[in-house]
Amino acid sequence: MEAHIDLWLAASIVAMSLLLSAFFAGAETAFTAASRARMLSLENAGDARAAIVNRILAVRERFIGAMLIGYNIVAIGASAFMTSVLTAVFGKSGVLYATAVMSVLVIVFAEVLPKTLAITKAEQAALLMARPVAFAVALLGPPALAIEAVVRLMLRPFGVSIGEHQSILSPTEEIRGQVALLHREGGVAKAERDMLGGLLDLSDLSVSEVMVHRTTMRTIDADLPSQEIVREVLASPYTRMPLWRGTPENIVGVLHAKDLLRALDAAGGDASRLSVEALALETWFVPGTTSLRDQLKAFLTRKTHFALVVDEYGEVMGLVTLEDILEEIVGDIADEHDVAVSGVRVQPDGSVNADGGVPIRDLNRAMDWNLPDEEATTIAGLVIHEARTIPDQGTAFNFYGFRFKVLRKARNRIATLRITPLPPPPAAKRED
Repeated sequence: MEAHIDLWLAASIVAMSLLLSAFFAGAETAFTAASRARMLSLENAGDARAAIVNRILAVRERFIGAMLIGYNIVAIGASAFMTSVLTAVFGKSGVLYATAVMSVLVIVFAEVLPKTLAITKAEQAALLMARPVAFAVALLGPPALAIEAVVRLMLRPFGVSIGEHQSILSPTEEIRGQVALLHREGGVAKAERDMLGGLLDLSDLSVSEVMVHRTTMRTIDADLPSQEIVREVLASPYTRMPLWRGTPENIVGVLHAKDLLRALDAAGGDASRLSVEALALETWFVPGTTSLRDQLKAFLTRKTHFALVVDEYGEVMGLVTLEDILEEIVGDIADEHDVAVSGVRVQPDGSVNADGGVPIRDLNRAMDWNLPDEEATTIAGLVIHEARTIPDQGTAFNFYGFRFKVLRKARNRIATLRITPLPPPPAAKRED
């Protein structure tokens, strides 16, 4: 009768120990895998359990130490108790039986099962166990602190500090990686991924990388008759036109189409009575090294949408607008007055004919490619950088998994390129 009672007592103690072990193992997995952003959002929404989770994760080493201490105490205690009981019943062979039985029970019910459940529903599990875990951390805090101090002393000769949580990645890179992962898993659409990526890139890009180059700027000679200036403004797809005098680099003002039309209406439609230069707005010059983030803030502060970009010598490089910056976030913004030719023409065979001045970022976004843009801004610049020369018409190069062929060259400038994705290289055959 006593032996029967002892077996039931042993089974009860083992079951309780396995439950506690499962709790500690599952809690460690759930709290580690839980989204910090999700927990912070819930805490801001007033969830007290999320606040407890965040408070515990703020002392991560102490939390992990407490969970490991609790897990090992109950697991080792259960194994020792089971061994003593089975040794008393079966003799020396009871050690083997206890080892086999406890190994299966611990691995299945105290490790794999709770950790699988916890990592599948990490946030829900962390919220559910928040208060019990807080109690366990408070109870096991002193021994966890002592163990943490010992571990610090042991790691100090190796130059390792367990108090530093800083990731080797910047916060921007962390967000970018998370967005890329969600896109790969289908949680974020390509357009949303591109928008988030463009927003994160604003600090890394300068206005010189997105500006309209001076060779393609639509400008007006201020010395032209007023009637001709009106015709040029009406024929232009843009509402703001730089005015120059003497040379195109000598910008004397910016003419707004609305101001011109108001003045024309006030003059009874007689363009000859207009003083166009008097209508021009003051020119705003910005350095080409200004980041897009700073330029966006400046546009919002000055409540204007247009600026001329100059280099370190004060020479005009091009112009940048608020729309240029917004397009880096949301992609190409087209309206009924935009020029239809975008510079990228997809061919039936999957290749792309692109103007040399097409920005690499725009081509990557349009085709979902990943051509590098660190060394060059335009696709022609990338080819010249890789070729280390200005290639002749008909010359072709293979790099970055693409074939680049120069279709047309104008003087020392690559005008048009054909870009063809190359098939992936065949897998190397194994030699027996």
